[in-house]
Amino acid sequence: MSPDGRQIASVESFATENVALVRVRTDDGTEGWGQVAPYNADITARVLHRQVAPHALGWDADDHDALGRTILEREFKFPGSYVCRALGGLDTALWDLRAKRAGVPVCELAGGPARPWPVYASSMRRDITPADEARRLADLQQTYGYRAFKIRVGAENGHDADEWPGRTEQLLPAVRGAVGDDARLLVDANSCYTPARAIEVGRMLESNGVVHFEEPCPYWELEWTAQVTAALELDVTGGEQDCLLPTWRRMFELRAVDIAQPDVCYVGGFTRALRVAALAHEAGIPVVPHSANLTLVTVFALHLMCAIPNAGSYVEFSIEGDDYYPWQRGILREELTARDGVVETPSAPGWGVEIEPGWLERADHRITPAG
Repeated sequence: MSPDGRQIASVESFATENVALVRVRTDDGTEGWGQVAPYNADITARVLHRQVAPHALGWDADDHDALGRTILEREFKFPGSYVCRALGGLDTALWDLRAKRAGVPVCELAGGPARPWPVYASSMRRDITPADEARRLADLQQTYGYRAFKIRVGAENGHDADEWPGRTEQLLPAVRGAVGDDARLLVDANSCYTPARAIEVGRMLESNGVVHFEEPCPYWELEWTAQVTAALELDVTGGEQDCLLPTWRRMFELRAVDIAQPDVCYVGGFTRALRVAALAHEAGIPVVPHSANLTLVTVFALHLMCAIPNAGSYVEFSIEGDDYYPWQRGILREELTARDGVVETPSAPGWGVEIEPGWLERADHRITPAG
C-alpha cells in the first residue's frame, strides 16, 4: 500500500482527435498532468482507459518505474505503439504530480536544473517551394534569432522519390543562401531512401554544410541506416518512432545512428525516455529528442535535456502555425516562445506549465476511478 495517501485514485483524459491530456489524482487529492502522443489521440485515450488505467489504480504514484513495467507485462499481447502512447500519458502525469509534491521542476527531480536551451526551427512542410521555404526561414531567423534550422527532403516513405522531381536539389542551396553559412542546417528524410540513394543524397547534404541527416532509411531497417551512418561524415540520426527497448539496444549495438531521438510521448513516457537516454549514454551517443509540435511534448523534451548527461546541442521547436497545426494551440496558458534562438525550460514545480481551462471544456472527458 502507498503511504501518506499517495495511491492513484483516478485517471482522466481530455481528448480531441489530435491531442489528449491526462490528469492523475491520488487519494489525498494531489494531481498531475501529462499527455499521450499526438495524432489519433482520441483512440489512444480509449486504450488508456481500457488497458492502462485499470492497472494503475491503487498503485503508489511515486513508483511509476515499476508501474510502467508492470503495465507492459500485463498487456504483453499488445507490445507496440498504442499501449506505449497511452502509458506515456499516465507516466508524464505521474512525473508532474511527484515533482509538484516535491516543489521542484521535473528535470530537477530527474537529475538536473531547469535551464534555457538553444532550439532549431523545425519545418514540417514538403508542400512548400524551395524559394518560399528559404524566405520564411530567413524571416524567422530575423524575428526569433534561430541559429539552426531543419527542413524536409525526399518524400515521406518515398521509395527514393522526391516530393517532386528536383525539389531537394533546389531546396538545399536556397535555404543555405537564405540563412547564411553560420547557421546549422539539419534535414529530415522521413524514411525515404534505400542505403545507396541515402548515401548519394548524404554527399550532397555534406557539400551544403548539413550536419544532421534524420531517418534517411525506413526506420525499421536498422541495418540500412547503419550502412548510411558508416558511409557519411555528417550525423545520421533517428529513433523517434521506436518504442521498444530491445530495438533501442539493437540500434546502439549496430551503431545505426550518431544521435538518438526518442519522443517522450511515443516511447512510453518520461521514465522510458530516461532509460533510452541512459542506454545511449552507455554507447557514447548524444540525445536530441523528437518534439515536432508545440503541445506538451516540447515541454517534456526540454526537461529531458536538462536531466541527462548526454544531451545534444539543441531541442526541436516547431515553426508551424495555425494554418498547418491548428490543434497545437490554446492548450497552455502561456505558450513556449523562442527568443534569440533559445527557449526557457519552464521552472515552476512539475512541468512548470498551466493548462488552459477553455481547452479542457471543449475536449471529450473520460475518467477511470478506483472501484
